[in-house]
Amino acid sequence: MENYTYNSPMLQLEGLKVADYSVRLVFFMFLFSYIIFMIMNLGILIIIVFEKNLHQPMYVLFGNLTVSDIIGSTHILPRLLSDILLPPSERLISYYECVVQAFTTHMFGTTSHTVLMVMAFDRYVAICRPLSYSTIMTNRMIVKLIALSWGVPFVLVGILLGLTVRLNRCRTLIANPFCDNASLFKLSCESVIINNIYGLTFTVLLYVASIGCIILTYGSITAVCLATKNKSLNSKAFKTCSTHLVVYLIMSLSGFTIVVLHRFPQYSDYRKLSAILFVIVPGSLNPIIYGLQSKEIRNFLYELFISRKCFLSC
Repeated sequence: MENYTYNSPMLQLEGLKVADYSVRLVFFMFLFSYIIFMIMNLGILIIIVFEKNLHQPMYVLFGNLTVSDIIGSTHILPRLLSDILLPPSERLISYYECVVQAFTTHMFGTTSHTVLMVMAFDRYVAICRPLSYSTIMTNRMIVKLIALSWGVPFVLVGILLGLTVRLNRCRTLIANPFCDNASLFKLSCESVIINNIYGLTFTVLLYVASIGCIILTYGSITAVCLATKNKSLNSKAFKTCSTHLVVYLIMSLSGFTIVVLHRFPQYSDYRKLSAILFVIVPGSLNPIIYGLQSKEIRNFLYELFISRKCFLSC
Protein backbone atom coordinates (compact mmCIF):
# COMPACT_ATOMS: atom_id res chain seq x y z
CA MET A 1 0.00 0.00 0.00
CA GLU A 2 1.38 3.43 -0.98
CA ASN A 3 2.28 5.79 1.88
CA TYR A 4 0.98 9.33 1.73
CA THR A 5 1.97 12.47 3.64
CA TYR A 6 -1.16 14.52 4.21
CA ASN A 7 -1.10 18.33 4.07
CA SER A 8 2.66 18.65 4.40
CA PRO A 9 3.72 22.29 4.99
CA MET A 10 6.75 21.80 2.72
CA LEU A 11 6.75 20.85 -0.96
CA GLN A 12 9.50 19.81 -3.33
CA LEU A 13 9.94 21.43 -6.74
CA GLU A 14 10.98 19.01 -9.44
CA GLY A 15 12.60 21.84 -11.38
CA LEU A 16 14.50 21.39 -14.61
CA LYS A 17 16.33 18.17 -15.35
CA VAL A 18 19.79 19.46 -16.20
CA ALA A 19 22.85 17.26 -16.65
CA ASP A 20 25.65 17.97 -14.16
CA TYR A 21 28.07 19.06 -16.86
CA SER A 22 25.67 21.72 -18.21
CA VAL A 23 24.33 23.19 -14.94
CA ARG A 24 26.58 26.26 -15.06
CA LEU A 25 25.86 26.87 -18.74
CA VAL A 26 22.08 26.73 -18.18
CA PHE A 27 22.40 28.91 -15.06
CA PHE A 28 24.32 31.67 -16.85
CA MET A 29 22.01 31.50 -19.89
CA PHE A 30 18.95 32.11 -17.71
CA LEU A 31 20.79 34.72 -15.63
CA PHE A 32 21.86 36.61 -18.75
CA SER A 33 18.31 36.39 -20.16
CA TYR A 34 16.87 37.74 -16.91
CA ILE A 35 19.34 40.64 -16.74
CA ILE A 36 18.65 41.64 -20.37
CA PHE A 37 14.91 41.22 -19.76
CA MET A 38 14.97 43.54 -16.73
CA ILE A 39 17.17 46.16 -18.40
CA MET A 40 14.86 46.41 -21.42
CA ASN A 41 11.57 46.39 -19.50
CA LEU A 42 12.68 48.72 -16.71
CA GLY A 43 14.22 50.99 -19.36
CA ILE A 44 10.96 51.20 -21.29
CA LEU A 45 9.00 51.78 -18.09
CA ILE A 46 11.32 54.59 -16.97
CA ILE A 47 11.08 56.23 -20.40
CA ILE A 48 7.27 56.11 -20.29
CA VAL A 49 7.19 57.57 -16.76
CA PHE A 50 9.62 60.44 -17.34
CA GLU A 51 9.04 61.36 -21.00
CA LYS A 52 6.00 63.67 -21.13
CA ASN A 53 5.42 62.99 -24.83
CA LEU A 54 4.64 59.37 -23.88
CA HIS A 55 1.94 60.27 -21.37
CA GLN A 56 -0.69 59.05 -23.82
CA PRO A 57 -3.25 56.23 -23.36
CA MET A 58 -1.41 53.80 -25.64
CA TYR A 59 1.89 54.14 -23.75
CA VAL A 60 0.22 54.15 -20.33
CA LEU A 61 -1.43 50.85 -21.26
CA PHE A 62 1.83 49.49 -22.63
CA GLY A 63 3.44 50.47 -19.32
CA ASN A 64 0.92 48.20 -17.58
CA LEU A 65 1.90 45.35 -19.88
CA THR A 66 5.54 45.99 -18.97
CA VAL A 67 4.72 45.93 -15.24
CA SER A 68 2.91 42.60 -15.72
CA ASP A 69 5.94 41.17 -17.56
CA ILE A 70 8.32 42.33 -14.81
CA ILE A 71 6.15 40.75 -12.10
CA GLY A 72 5.83 37.54 -14.11
CA SER A 73 9.56 37.12 -14.57
CA THR A 74 10.71 38.31 -11.13
CA HIS A 75 8.53 35.91 -9.17
CA ILE A 76 9.82 32.92 -11.17
CA LEU A 77 13.33 33.37 -12.59
CA PRO A 78 15.35 34.27 -9.43
CA ARG A 79 13.90 31.23 -7.65
CA LEU A 80 14.53 29.06 -10.71
CA LEU A 81 18.16 30.21 -10.86
CA SER A 82 18.77 29.26 -7.24
CA ASP A 83 17.06 25.86 -7.71
CA ILE A 84 19.22 24.99 -10.72
CA LEU A 85 22.30 25.05 -8.46
CA LEU A 86 20.66 22.77 -5.86
CA PRO A 87 20.22 19.00 -5.99
CA PRO A 88 16.55 17.96 -6.55
CA SER A 89 16.10 16.84 -2.93
CA GLU A 90 16.90 20.36 -1.67
CA ARG A 91 14.53 22.29 -3.94
CA LEU A 92 11.97 22.92 -1.19
CA ILE A 93 9.23 25.51 -0.98
CA SER A 94 6.56 26.10 1.66
CA TYR A 95 2.96 25.39 0.67
CA TYR A 96 1.83 28.99 1.24
CA GLU A 97 4.76 30.37 -0.73
CA CYS A 98 3.81 27.98 -3.51
CA VAL A 99 0.19 29.21 -3.46
CA VAL A 100 1.37 32.84 -3.71
CA GLN A 101 3.67 31.93 -6.60
CA ALA A 102 0.83 30.10 -8.37
CA PHE A 103 -1.49 33.09 -7.88
CA THR A 104 1.13 35.46 -9.31
CA THR A 105 1.79 33.10 -12.22
CA HIS A 106 -1.86 33.08 -13.28
CA MET A 107 -2.32 36.80 -12.61
CA PHE A 108 0.62 37.49 -14.93
CA GLY A 109 -0.77 35.23 -17.67
CA THR A 110 -4.31 36.61 -17.42
CA THR A 111 -3.39 40.30 -17.22
CA SER A 112 -1.24 39.85 -20.34
CA HIS A 113 -4.49 39.02 -22.17
CA THR A 114 -6.67 41.68 -20.56
CA VAL A 115 -4.14 44.51 -21.03
CA LEU A 116 -3.71 43.57 -24.70
CA MET A 117 -7.51 43.57 -25.09
CA VAL A 118 -7.66 47.09 -23.65
CA MET A 119 -4.81 48.16 -25.95
CA ALA A 120 -6.76 46.78 -28.93
CA PHE A 121 -9.79 48.86 -27.88
CA ASP A 122 -7.56 51.95 -27.63
CA ARG A 123 -6.28 51.40 -31.19
CA TYR A 124 -9.85 50.86 -32.43
CA VAL A 125 -10.99 54.21 -31.02
CA ALA A 126 -7.85 55.99 -32.29
CA ILE A 127 -8.23 54.75 -35.88
CA CYS A 128 -11.99 54.23 -36.31
CA ARG A 129 -13.21 57.21 -34.27
CA PRO A 130 -10.31 59.68 -34.30
CA LEU A 131 -12.47 62.78 -33.77
CA SER A 132 -13.97 61.29 -30.60
CA TYR A 133 -10.74 59.83 -29.28
CA SER A 134 -10.00 62.57 -26.73
CA THR A 135 -13.57 62.51 -25.40
CA ILE A 136 -13.71 58.70 -25.12
CA MET A 137 -10.19 57.92 -23.88
CA THR A 138 -10.21 60.37 -20.98
CA ASN A 139 -8.06 59.96 -17.89
CA ARG A 140 -11.10 58.60 -16.06
CA MET A 141 -11.71 56.03 -18.79
CA ILE A 142 -8.05 54.98 -18.75
CA VAL A 143 -8.20 54.43 -14.97
CA LYS A 144 -11.36 52.33 -15.39
CA LEU A 145 -9.82 50.21 -18.16
CA ILE A 146 -6.64 49.64 -16.16
CA ALA A 147 -8.67 48.74 -13.06
CA LEU A 148 -10.68 46.24 -15.10
CA SER A 149 -7.60 44.74 -16.74
CA TRP A 150 -6.14 43.99 -13.28
CA GLY A 151 -9.33 43.57 -11.22
CA VAL A 152 -11.04 40.93 -13.37
CA PRO A 153 -7.96 38.63 -13.39
CA PHE A 154 -7.57 39.13 -9.62
CA VAL A 155 -11.11 37.85 -8.98
CA LEU A 156 -10.98 35.00 -11.50
CA VAL A 157 -7.56 33.78 -10.39
CA GLY A 158 -8.61 34.15 -6.75
CA ILE A 159 -11.50 31.75 -7.36
CA LEU A 160 -9.19 29.40 -9.30
CA LEU A 161 -6.71 29.15 -6.41
CA GLY A 162 -9.50 29.14 -3.80
CA LEU A 163 -10.88 25.93 -5.28
CA THR A 164 -7.42 24.39 -5.06
CA VAL A 165 -6.56 25.52 -1.51
CA ARG A 166 -9.68 23.76 -0.16
CA LEU A 167 -8.29 20.35 -1.21
CA ASN A 168 -6.36 18.07 1.13
CA ARG A 169 -2.91 17.13 -0.14
CA CYS A 170 -1.39 13.65 -0.10
CA ARG A 171 1.66 14.34 -2.28
CA THR A 172 4.55 16.78 -1.98
CA LEU A 173 6.22 16.84 -5.41
CA ILE A 174 5.50 19.80 -7.71
CA ALA A 175 6.17 18.40 -11.19
CA ASN A 176 7.10 21.80 -12.57
CA PRO A 177 9.95 24.36 -12.38
CA PHE A 178 7.60 26.65 -10.44
CA CYS A 179 4.16 26.50 -8.82
CA ASP A 180 0.98 26.86 -10.80
CA ASN A 181 -2.63 25.84 -10.20
CA ALA A 182 -2.51 22.55 -12.12
CA SER A 183 0.63 21.43 -10.28
CA LEU A 184 -0.98 22.29 -6.95
CA PHE A 185 -4.28 20.45 -7.38
CA LYS A 186 -2.41 17.40 -8.71
CA LEU A 187 -1.03 17.05 -5.16
CA SER A 188 -4.51 16.06 -3.95
CA CYS A 189 -5.95 12.56 -3.81
CA GLU A 190 -9.50 13.96 -3.74
CA SER A 191 -11.74 14.56 -6.73
CA VAL A 192 -10.55 17.56 -8.73
CA ILE A 193 -13.37 17.55 -11.28
CA ILE A 194 -14.57 21.00 -10.12
CA ASN A 195 -11.05 22.37 -10.49
CA ASN A 196 -10.76 20.93 -13.99
CA ILE A 197 -14.18 22.28 -15.05
CA TYR A 198 -13.51 25.78 -13.69
CA GLY A 199 -9.93 25.82 -14.99
CA LEU A 200 -10.94 24.78 -18.50
CA THR A 201 -13.93 27.17 -18.50
CA PHE A 202 -11.68 29.98 -17.30
CA THR A 203 -9.09 29.25 -20.02
CA VAL A 204 -11.66 28.90 -22.80
CA LEU A 205 -13.51 32.10 -21.84
CA LEU A 206 -10.23 34.01 -21.57
CA TYR A 207 -9.09 32.92 -25.02
CA VAL A 208 -12.54 33.38 -26.60
CA ALA A 209 -12.83 36.89 -25.11
CA SER A 210 -9.32 37.96 -26.13
CA ILE A 211 -9.46 36.43 -29.62
CA GLY A 212 -12.97 37.82 -30.12
CA CYS A 213 -11.82 41.28 -29.01
CA ILE A 214 -8.84 41.17 -31.36
CA ILE A 215 -10.98 40.00 -34.31
CA LEU A 216 -13.69 42.62 -33.72
CA THR A 217 -11.37 45.57 -33.19
CA TYR A 218 -8.91 44.78 -35.95
CA GLY A 219 -11.69 43.70 -38.29
CA SER A 220 -13.27 47.12 -37.81
CA ILE A 221 -9.89 48.82 -38.30
CA THR A 222 -9.31 46.88 -41.54
CA ALA A 223 -12.79 47.82 -42.79
CA VAL A 224 -12.15 51.52 -42.08
CA CYS A 225 -8.77 51.41 -43.82
CA LEU A 226 -10.23 49.72 -46.92
CA ALA A 227 -13.12 52.20 -47.05
CA THR A 228 -11.05 55.38 -46.70
CA LYS A 229 -8.13 54.36 -48.97
CA ASN A 230 -5.99 56.90 -47.14
CA LYS A 231 -2.36 55.82 -47.58
CA SER A 232 -1.13 57.74 -44.53
CA LEU A 233 -3.87 56.31 -42.30
CA ASN A 234 -3.40 52.79 -43.69
CA SER A 235 0.35 52.93 -43.12
CA LYS A 236 -0.06 54.13 -39.52
CA ALA A 237 -2.76 51.54 -38.82
CA PHE A 238 -0.66 48.74 -40.32
CA LYS A 239 2.40 49.62 -38.21
CA THR A 240 0.41 49.89 -35.00
CA CYS A 241 -1.82 46.86 -35.54
CA SER A 242 0.88 44.54 -36.88
CA THR A 243 2.99 45.28 -33.79
CA HIS A 244 0.08 44.54 -31.48
CA LEU A 245 -0.85 41.35 -33.34
CA VAL A 246 2.71 40.01 -33.25
CA VAL A 247 2.88 40.53 -29.47
CA TYR A 248 -0.55 38.94 -29.02
CA LEU A 249 0.24 35.89 -31.18
CA ILE A 250 3.56 35.23 -29.42
CA MET A 251 1.94 35.47 -26.00
CA SER A 252 -1.14 33.41 -26.94
CA LEU A 253 0.74 30.59 -28.65
CA SER A 254 3.19 30.34 -25.73
CA GLY A 255 0.37 30.17 -23.18
CA PHE A 256 -1.75 27.76 -25.22
CA THR A 257 1.20 25.38 -25.61
CA ILE A 258 1.55 25.14 -21.81
CA VAL A 259 -2.18 24.49 -21.34
CA VAL A 260 -2.14 21.68 -23.93
CA LEU A 261 1.07 20.05 -22.65
CA HIS A 262 -0.33 19.92 -19.09
CA ARG A 263 -2.74 17.27 -20.44
CA PHE A 264 0.14 15.07 -21.67
CA PRO A 265 2.40 14.00 -18.76
CA GLN A 266 4.76 12.19 -21.14
CA TYR A 267 5.83 15.58 -22.52
CA SER A 268 6.60 17.12 -19.11
CA ASP A 269 10.10 18.25 -20.13
CA TYR A 270 8.70 20.15 -23.12
CA ARG A 271 6.02 21.68 -20.89
CA LYS A 272 8.63 22.89 -18.38
CA LEU A 273 10.68 24.50 -21.13
CA SER A 274 7.55 26.08 -22.66
CA ALA A 275 6.53 27.48 -19.25
CA ILE A 276 9.90 29.18 -18.79
CA LEU A 277 9.95 30.50 -22.35
CA PHE A 278 6.44 31.90 -21.81
CA VAL A 279 7.90 34.05 -19.04
CA ILE A 280 11.05 35.12 -20.90
CA VAL A 281 10.28 35.36 -24.62
CA PRO A 282 7.12 37.54 -24.90
CA GLY A 283 8.33 39.94 -22.21
CA SER A 284 11.74 40.27 -23.90
CA LEU A 285 10.22 40.91 -27.33
CA ASN A 286 7.61 43.46 -26.18
CA PRO A 287 10.10 46.33 -25.55
CA ILE A 288 11.91 45.57 -28.82
CA ILE A 289 8.76 45.38 -30.94
CA TYR A 290 7.04 48.43 -29.43
CA GLY A 291 10.30 50.35 -29.11
CA LEU A 292 11.14 49.91 -32.80
CA GLN A 293 7.58 50.74 -33.84
CA SER A 294 7.20 53.85 -31.64
CA LYS A 295 8.55 57.03 -33.18
CA GLU A 296 8.39 58.80 -29.80
CA ILE A 297 10.51 56.13 -28.06
CA ARG A 298 13.01 56.07 -30.93
CA ASN A 299 13.34 59.87 -30.79
CA PHE A 300 13.83 59.81 -27.02
CA LEU A 301 16.58 57.19 -27.26
CA TYR A 302 18.23 59.08 -30.14
CA GLU A 303 18.23 62.36 -28.20
CA LEU A 304 19.57 60.56 -25.13
CA PHE A 305 22.36 59.02 -27.20
CA ILE A 306 23.28 62.37 -28.80
CA SER A 307 23.26 64.24 -25.47
CA ARG A 308 25.46 61.57 -23.87
CA LYS A 309 27.86 61.66 -26.84
CA CYS A 310 28.12 65.44 -26.59
CA PHE A 311 28.69 65.22 -22.80
CA LEU A 312 31.52 62.71 -23.22
CA SER A 313 33.18 64.71 -25.99
CA CYS A 314 33.07 68.03 -24.07
